[in-house]
Amino acid sequence: MRLRKLDLNLLLVFDTVLTERSVVRAADVLAMSQPAVSHALNRLRHALKDGLFVRTPSGMIPTPRAEQLALPIRKALNDLQLAVEGDSFDAATADRRFAIAVDNYAAVVVAAPVVAASRAPAPKLRLSLVPSGTLKIADKLDRGELDIAIAAREWEGERFASQALIDDRYVAAFRRGHPAIPAKLTPATLAKVQHLAITSAAEDLSFVDEGLKRSRTIALEVPYLSAGPVIVQSDFVAIVGRKLADEFRRAYPIEVRELPFDAPPLRSVMTWHRRFDDVPAHKWLRKAIVAATAAI
Repeated sequence: MRLRKLDLNLLLVFDTVLTERSVVRAADVLAMSQPAVSHALNRLRHALKDGLFVRTPSGMIPTPRAEQLALPIRKALNDLQLAVEGDSFDAATADRRFAIAVDNYAAVVVAAPVVAASRAPAPKLRLSLVPSGTLKIADKLDRGELDIAIAAREWEGERFASQALIDDRYVAAFRRGHPAIPAKLTPATLAKVQHLAITSAAEDLSFVDEGLKRSRTIALEVPYLSAGPVIVQSDFVAIVGRKLADEFRRAYPIEVRELPFDAPPLRSVMTWHRRFDDVPAHKWLRKAIVAATAAI
């Protein structure tokens, strides 16, 4: 088909549905009604003579033709966005979307301050914070499906840039009134108690066993979302970042103790693609994230 016959706005709808895997979420991101998004998608299906998406219980799944179109359309939209932005970015009037991947630590500790710091001066800004656990972060940064990733690691490659946001330290977290935890934690005490492991953290805690000179007794494994309620209703001890433990303490009667041995730092790092280094909107967002995390 000839490009002049195609409404290019339909490509923006296609890209958003592809990213969100949902017509409802795409409509919210685009500030359109759900019927309008469905109508636009149907027009593009007719123009390209392909179904493009198949509705499944897990979301809108792209057809092979849609997957073939995904990368060139995403790149074209990125280039167009950069072209129309020019050399300036006015946060007060900016109406655009940023996609940020966050690991579990960042979701608990970083997300709320970042949203507050960026939305206050930019009320029309739309942020999409997505869990990074199952994502191929490097690929999504390459394709422009993610603007920034915030995690405990940085992604290798000269095409990526990164900046450390938080240096945290590990502590032991447990319920208030735990019968086996003294005022000062010792290796012997920590070795005797049962531990709760957080399965979604993806952190290397082998240093705990090295510090104790024996393997911990891990009695239960839970995701981050369950850790606080489980700790407060049990005698388990969890080794977590101090700032994460402080967030737990806001909601639950939880205490923390410094570890009785050396531990590596727990870092939170912001990564982005270098092609956005000098893009005003991206520079503004990165500065807002740095300012927000510096205040944590």
